[in-house]
Amino acid sequence: MAAYVESIRRAPRTLTEREQKALLRVTGEHRSGWRDHVLFAMALGTGLRTHELVALDVGDVFDDAGRVRRRLVLRVFKGDGRGDDDGQEVLLPEGLRAKLEKLWTWKGGDGESLDRGAPLFVSQRGTRLSTRQLRHAFAVWQERAGFERHVSLHALRHTACSSVYALSKDLRLTQRFARHRSVVTTMVYTHPSDDDLARAVEQLRC
Repeated sequence: MAAYVESIRRAPRTLTEREQKALLRVTGEHRSGWRDHVLFAMALGTGLRTHELVALDVGDVFDDAGRVRRRLVLRVFKGDGRGDDDGQEVLLPEGLRAKLEKLWTWKGGDGESLDRGAPLFVSQRGTRLSTRQLRHAFAVWQERAGFERHVSLHALRHTACSSVYALSKDLRLTQRFARHRSVVTTMVYTHPSDDDLARAVEQLRC
């Protein structure tokens, strides 16, 4: 318990606005990076965890006509093991849905399966992307984006949740976005971000 209390006292590691822009820019510049561009945008726009992202099937995100759903129901997500976890709904922002529409076209043009049960994100071998492969890709892309520090892939979820709280200042709304059972868990996102600290420091007279 003491370790948990100590953990929520510390601000979660998040990406700065500059890092977010650099990551999305470098992955969006080339066709070879489009899969990862959409993956990272999805993490930043929904707060999905790594294993939830790679578990997505085509039919989770697209309807039978190939249209992007406004919300998706997760089949795989982090539950508490009590057996009363129903599918969790996640809203898809308009900007993310536009990128997913391009992903549909990209997948079809690349010969990837668009069947409902096919994995949404696949590896170069055509198999479902693994969490290990996704973490490796993120490490490579953040280096190409010029990050001056190493951050974990989970920092994208932290960034999304922190951004929702920063925009709304509503802890309950952030809890719902993060899909936390307890609001106590969500309190970690009330910490000031690195951008908040940087803006405050810039106001100092020195």
